[in-house]
Amino acid sequence: MVRFPKAARIVLSAAIFTLALAFHPVSAQSRPMTFDDQMRVKRIAGATVSPDGKWIVYPQGAVDKAANRTQYDLWIIPATGGEPRQLTSGKRSSNEPCWSPDSKSIAYVAAPDGTAQVYVIGIEGGTPRKVTDFFTDLGGLIWSPDGKWFAFTADIYPECPDAECNQRKLAEAEASKVKAKIADRLLFRHWTSFKEGRRSHIFVAPASGGPAKDVTPGDYDAPIFSLGGSDYAFSPDGTELAFARNTDKDEATSTNSDIFLVSVNGGEAKRISTSKGYDTNPRYSPDGKYVAWLSMATPTFEADKKQILIYDRKAGTIRSLTDKTDVSFDEIAWLPDSTGMFLTAENKGQSSIYYLTLAGNDAKVIFEKGQNGSLSISPDGKTIYFTSSTFTHPNEVFSYTNNGQLTQLTHANDALCSEIKFGAVEEAWYTGAAGAKVHAMIVKPPKFEAGKKYPMILLIHGGPQGAWTNGWSYRWNPELFAAPGYVVVMVNPRGSTGYGQKFTDEISGDWGGKVYIDLMNGVDHVIKQGYVDPERIGAAGGSYGGYMVNWILGHNQNKRFKALVSHAGVYNLESMYGATEELWFAEWEFKGTPWANPALYEKWSPHKFANNFDTPTLVVHGELDYRVPVGEGLQLFTALQRRHVPSKLLYFPDEGHWVLKPQNSELWYKSVHEWFATYLKP
Repeated sequence: MVRFPKAARIVLSAAIFTLALAFHPVSAQSRPMTFDDQMRVKRIAGATVSPDGKWIVYPQGAVDKAANRTQYDLWIIPATGGEPRQLTSGKRSSNEPCWSPDSKSIAYVAAPDGTAQVYVIGIEGGTPRKVTDFFTDLGGLIWSPDGKWFAFTADIYPECPDAECNQRKLAEAEASKVKAKIADRLLFRHWTSFKEGRRSHIFVAPASGGPAKDVTPGDYDAPIFSLGGSDYAFSPDGTELAFARNTDKDEATSTNSDIFLVSVNGGEAKRISTSKGYDTNPRYSPDGKYVAWLSMATPTFEADKKQILIYDRKAGTIRSLTDKTDVSFDEIAWLPDSTGMFLTAENKGQSSIYYLTLAGNDAKVIFEKGQNGSLSISPDGKTIYFTSSTFTHPNEVFSYTNNGQLTQLTHANDALCSEIKFGAVEEAWYTGAAGAKVHAMIVKPPKFEAGKKYPMILLIHGGPQGAWTNGWSYRWNPELFAAPGYVVVMVNPRGSTGYGQKFTDEISGDWGGKVYIDLMNGVDHVIKQGYVDPERIGAAGGSYGGYMVNWILGHNQNKRFKALVSHAGVYNLESMYGATEELWFAEWEFKGTPWANPALYEKWSPHKFANNFDTPTLVVHGELDYRVPVGEGLQLFTALQRRHVPSKLLYFPDEGHWVLKPQNSELWYKSVHEWFATYLKP
């Protein structure tokens, strides 16, 4: 038993088991998973406990394939478990729920009239009350602990002094027949959209209604762009906000975001962080003494170890709580008594929950298995509420108490999962490049028979600093890949996160080196188990995974791979540099610009090996992908066609780096399955 101070005592032994066993029974009538099953999944996207500890609110999405969208509504369930109730409904989604301090109502963001605004609804349901009438869409809603304020973000014209100016410029842009874009600096577009002269700013508005105030004015984005989490928070007394902002002149080559403090009434913001790297996710301690945040020390390296730093608001000092801990953390949730915090971090193929005290460097895993997140702590500190999924079950809401009791609170997908026969999931460790131990996860076909040999698909993750983790996926679901009769292998090679920072670092400047050996040794390891047909092996990957597929194209020794799928893959490193937006990434990975350090760009660029291409390849790319621009996929397809290699291009004019629309996703899975079926014959 691992004991923590005061109320925060969690039993470690109860956490060491696979969540899949607790989720659902396997029906004797179960069948392999289909794409339509994926569309039937109820998508739970977070969970938050009420201040009085009695209720949990969570958004739950349902896919409408015919309408090509996912509708999210708010649901509420007793914190002790029971029957959930739907709070919101309508033609537009409700998202970002947050509790009033008295636990009697919930604020959220919805757009029933076409523009996303703040609404409030009582926990008994009924007609919601519209609170804001902001001039444009808003999001990122949070409610101050004292109940007086809402904070949210919106994209505005930084030169405009008021709402009237913003409204006029937005109306002029909408009415204009000229849709040309003009840029005079870099990072003029990001992920899937052009900036068009607008900035993200944080606004504070009275919770009772009234005009909102821009508390982060200036020609900077606040908060910085984030794929998850909230980069701003209220102080416990509701008088101050902590937020992240990058004030460097050239954002395209800088990861130097800092943490600032500003009054809810506006005024000059105070910079409190000192790192030249990435500082994000500020969180006040409940007693108001500290601000904690995630911090990377290394400038321009977006995958550096994320330490937990805390700022003493009275003394003005900063110290690290994890400088001697070889874990990169992702999420912070303070204990109510401010003596410590719960954290999440990738951990050898899992996304585990940790506990850390203010003494520092004593982080302990308290819940290991599955993909866990959206941490929310009961007011007495005795229970953690969180969402969790595995390869064989989508997200549900769980509670975990200080006496080690795990309870699944929601059961939105149990019935669906009981219909499906999932492939068995196994883990393997083997020796990779330079003697390193490498981890892989293997999903067997759902109707696996001992003694039979199966075709195999190697899935290669993106990043490259990322990892396959034991969680449900809507875009690269290993069980859906395995369903037709494939052995699916997911290796976490060099560059993967959750195996120590050195392991993560060892891909930079070496994109086709040790990582390639790690992957090939993983294929060899699985073949040696005796259930894979070595003449029927394929590989698929997206982003960096697509890069590695392209690298394999030029290095497919002994024609090991019979079919490949390259999704949003980097093909020509030099052209990629000139068209992508976050230049810090390429300059870190290849140690400079292509003209200052051409050697690494030339050494590791797949296009240099096009003369070796001879493996049938499906190329997938989205027009709105500004991270790996569409030209990368078009160049690859052109080379394959000119080399007379069997190849097909799947092009999405309305998708970016990821394929998200339900009908597009259906075509994606259909095309990938058909491609592998043609060459691997399951």
